Amino acid sequence: MIDQLPLTRRREPESDCMTVGILQIEIAIADAASLKDKRRVVLSLKDRIAHHHNVSIAEVGALDEHRRSILGMAMVSNDKRYVEGGLSRILDLVRLTPSVSLTDFQMEFL
Repeated sequence: MIDQLPLTRRREPESDCMTVGILQIEIAIADAASLKDKRRVVLSLKDRIAHHHNVSIAEVGALDEHRRSILGMAMVSNDKRYVEGGLSRILDLVRLTPSVSLTDFQMEFL
């Protein structure tokens, strides 16, 4: 007979041990004359954000518009201040990017 392993109980996660920060930004790309131009600018921005910050990032809206894009980002940590600071630094980086204009953003914490 095979010995059975003792059953382990799953711990319920503590409510304040994990913070998920979600940032959605809308950018305008004034110099884009085609979707190809837009893709080049958006890919460059996504790469810079992902390289400098520990976030997941994707283009989530306005996919067929060549002068506008909506990007979504998520960051997870056990410290809300860390997440809030990281997402704020991303907003600063986007504001300082000359090829795009930040038109709107939403930040949420779960």
